[in-house]
Amino acid sequence: MANNNKIVVPEAKAAMEQFKMQAANEVGVPLKQGYNGELTSKQAGSIGGQMVKKMIESYENNLSAK
Repeated sequence: MANNNKIVVPEAKAAMEQFKMQAANEVGVPLKQGYNGELTSKQAGSIGGQMVKKMIESYENNLSAK
């Protein structure tokens, strides 16, 4: 299956990888650099869910600061 996840701002790639690793650590998923095909769908989903949760929190904080 092709990976269609594209970084819109290429300069943000390293920061997004670090963000993903941080989110995985927060939910207790053993994520490593490179291929992680051994993760379950539940584990991968929990990483993505944590990332979205943090992005929404950041957006809400930015809104309230205005």
